Amino acid sequence: MSIFKNLFARSPFSPLQQHMEKVADCVSKLEELFEAYRKKDYKKIKKIAEEISALEHAADLTKNEIRNNLPKGLFLAVNRGDLLEILSLQDGLADRAEDIGVMMTMKKLEPLEGMEDLLKQFLDKNLEAVRSTQDVIREMDELLEASFGGKEAEKVRKMIEGVAYLEHEADVLQRDLNKKLFHMDDVLPYTSFTLWINILQAVASLANISEKLANRVRMLLEIK
Repeated sequence: MSIFKNLFARSPFSPLQQHMEKVADCVSKLEELFEAYRKKDYKKIKKIAEEISALEHAADLTKNEIRNNLPKGLFLAVNRGDLLEILSLQDGLADRAEDIGVMMTMKKLEPLEGMEDLLKQFLDKNLEAVRSTQDVIREMDELLEASFGGKEAEKVRKMIEGVAYLEHEADVLQRDLNKKLFHMDDVLPYTSFTLWINILQAVASLANISEKLANRVRMLLEIK
């Protein structure tokens, strides 16, 4: 029997938690990527981008194993479609991380003078949203044991509200970055300007997807 079938036999959430761990490993590499950019270490940027792609591929393999082994005829505590939707959202986080890695290697991006601290705050806020959502996914077994109710459900609801607030804070930081970026149109080449807009959108999507993922768990609480 597949290891994933064994995991599903014990808990419908264990395979998703395992996948989320790999996704989080992939996303967390972005911190190193942007630090290499800050140091103008373009060789390291390329190396880290390749590492992100490898981690995304590893997460993809796990995702495919889960899909192939998700029981169809067995009774599950949670609807099969709900599990697949959670899995798809988790996969989206790793995809965005890979997209960011690829974009950062497209050209030697110029330093964003006066925006370094704000850029770091923005990245950190999005990574915090991913980590907070990972914490929500880690609580799924306890939720199941509590039949999606009681103090555990309230605890998870508060965690989900925290993710939503982090996404809001990331939005505010993105607006500030965009304003500063538009005021650099006289010193920043158009290709770099366009690339940075796309990079910022991809980074912002980490918090956006995290909020959607956390809200998908909230829906399970409401259904139960």
